[in-house]
Amino acid sequence: MVLAESETARQAPAQEAAIGLSAVGKTYGWGAAAVRALDGLTLSIPRGCVYGLLGPNGAGKSTLLRIIAGLVRPDRGEVSLFGEPAGPRNRRRIGMLIESPSFYPFLTAREHLEMFAWQAGTPGLVDPVLARVDLARAADKKVSGFSLGMKQRLGIGAALVGQPEAVILDEPTNGLDPDGILEMRALLSDLARREGITVLLSSHLLDEVERVCDRVAILRHGRLAAEGAVAELLDRQGRFWLKVDEPDRVLAALKGRGEAGEGGLFVRLEPAEVPDLIQTLAIAGIRIHEAKWVKPDLETVFLSQTREAAP
Repeated sequence: MVLAESETARQAPAQEAAIGLSAVGKTYGWGAAAVRALDGLTLSIPRGCVYGLLGPNGAGKSTLLRIIAGLVRPDRGEVSLFGEPAGPRNRRRIGMLIESPSFYPFLTAREHLEMFAWQAGTPGLVDPVLARVDLARAADKKVSGFSLGMKQRLGIGAALVGQPEAVILDEPTNGLDPDGILEMRALLSDLARREGITVLLSSHLLDEVERVCDRVAILRHGRLAAEGAVAELLDRQGRFWLKVDEPDRVLAALKGRGEAGEGGLFVRLEPAEVPDLIQTLAIAGIRIHEAKWVKPDLETVFLSQTREAAP
């Protein structure tokens, strides 16, 4: 099942951001007890991509999602949706699942989606969405008997049944088993790549974020610690590794730019410097058994950007 792309989405320019924030700030409380959740955050989320929002507890992720959804007002700054100031009209173009979904226990999954679809004017999408989130067989069962994973699927279905141009999902794989996580990964990729729907998700499962997201933003203390395409962020943290015959001699020649590790040497240098290093070692008569760039995983990048500096 492919959700039909809206006329507005088809006509929008590809370069236009789906969600934009400019110098957004939010503080809870007053005086010495005040907590600054967001501190002048500026962010641009492109249309038609899967965008991951990462950060440790207290980094401001939940506040950011609530501000975009209109549940919390920022103290300062501006929020835009699809190139216009955020408001009730363009927020209708977004499907949202923020925190744990809550449902009427005496209603069925179908009845819930019919209610949301009636409000959005999309009654024909109820059955396709039930199938898409793997609830077709449980469609007429009361939600009171649903597991956490089934409720999570229904919450995502509720976000999709209104035919949104963007969806905001907070921990979308919460409660899902391994097969369910694989299906969710495929669904999110399909929404963005086949249908041009922008997916903004927050998750603590860094491996899944690395697998499914095109771009990520890492927050720390309400500020942007790092942002970019996943592949680019991993490249920035990459290290060059060598296995040579005389490692101590090479370390001395590198003058602090290298360190031993994983049976060889890690060298801090730019990619453009690699050919000159290889040539220099060869001229010096040092045999090179292996040379490669070692890219970290997203967890390594995340920790490097969010760990507190040692006092």
